[in-house]
Amino acid sequence: MNEFWVTLTILLVLVIGWLAWRYFRLRRGLKAYAEQVEQMVKGELALSDLSSDVPGLEELSDAVYRLTKSDAEKIETGNAERARLEATLTQMTDGVLIVDSLAKIQMTNPAAEKLFGDGTGLVGKTVSVALRNHQLIETWRRCQRERQVHSESVELPANRKFLQLVAIPDAHASGEILLVQDLTRIRRLETVRRDFISNVSHELRTPLASLKALTETLQEGALDDPPAAQRFLGRIQIEVDALTQMAAELLELSRIESGQVPLDRRPISPVDLLHSAADRMNLQAQRAGIDLRVTHSESIPPINADFPRLEQVLVNLVHNAIKFTPPGGSVTLDVTQDDHQVHFSIEDTGIGIPADDLSRIFERFYRVDRSRSGGGTGLGLSIARHLVESHDGKIWAESREGEGSTFHFTIPILNY
Repeated sequence: MNEFWVTLTILLVLVIGWLAWRYFRLRRGLKAYAEQVEQMVKGELALSDLSSDVPGLEELSDAVYRLTKSDAEKIETGNAERARLEATLTQMTDGVLIVDSLAKIQMTNPAAEKLFGDGTGLVGKTVSVALRNHQLIETWRRCQRERQVHSESVELPANRKFLQLVAIPDAHASGEILLVQDLTRIRRLETVRRDFISNVSHELRTPLASLKALTETLQEGALDDPPAAQRFLGRIQIEVDALTQMAAELLELSRIESGQVPLDRRPISPVDLLHSAADRMNLQAQRAGIDLRVTHSESIPPINADFPRLEQVLVNLVHNAIKFTPPGGSVTLDVTQDDHQVHFSIEDTGIGIPADDLSRIFERFYRVDRSRSGGGTGLGLSIARHLVESHDGKIWAESREGEGSTFHFTIPILNY
């Protein structure tokens, strides 16, 4: 009997010892595992270094590992989607503002900052402070109240911009998404289109009306008066020539704008180009009593350009300068080097251009004063602008009414 109790006692001691060993081993493993998890939370330990087979906690550690890996993959996917969204918003030309339920802006893109920002950033500001326009603000408020899409187009007189706001309720939150489109360029193109149609109609109406009147006069008996008939036929020829010139210039302008006029670019001398244009216009200047001068620096580097096309630009500008300069005045052609480009200028002592018209003189058919235009189609400067820009150059004009004008254009130097 005593042996039984001794054996039982020994077995109990062994069991208790084994349980104690298991307990302390499990505790050490659990503590070490907890430290690993804490390090991973702090970012000090990679997921791949996290134990997935802790002795005594195999099932738990494996479950935690799989759960952590799944969360890490979801976070990585979310970060990738967020990066794509941010890249998309950054590249968008339309402004985007994401607004929360408290009317505070939570996110914007560069286009929105450009439209409404003042340099301090829009995030954290209220919609009213950011938009600063009662029509846009009211559109957003309607969307906020009704939880429906609303849009509004407005003109901002301060900077002459046309904007369209589309307010969209956020389906996943109680805020709104505001999409702002800048329609300024579209409106301006529409205005140019309307002006073009109007100008074409006006330019055609005058010679056609003249042709009709001359034809009717001939039909009513002027044919029986040879001298009068010759005069009328001469006027008809002039009007037909004007219409032919207009059609040819319209066709040329259309071809230039559509890129159908290839440029034969070669290394050319800007000084030779200037003298060639001056020689072509010298006789016209003499007849008009205008002193045509050519000046240039000692050494002008060559440019890569189409000689006849740039000569056409110079001839057109000199022709305009002579036309609007009274007898006794002067027209000066000059060319200089300006950094990595050659700078051409045509300066006259003529009647000048009003400040309000200066920004529009390169538009098709635009003429400052039709009553003193002295003929022409109003297409020459537009053709000149397109030819210069097709050479990667820039053209502009400076003028003071009554004191003359100066037309400038630049062409990049060869190899730059």
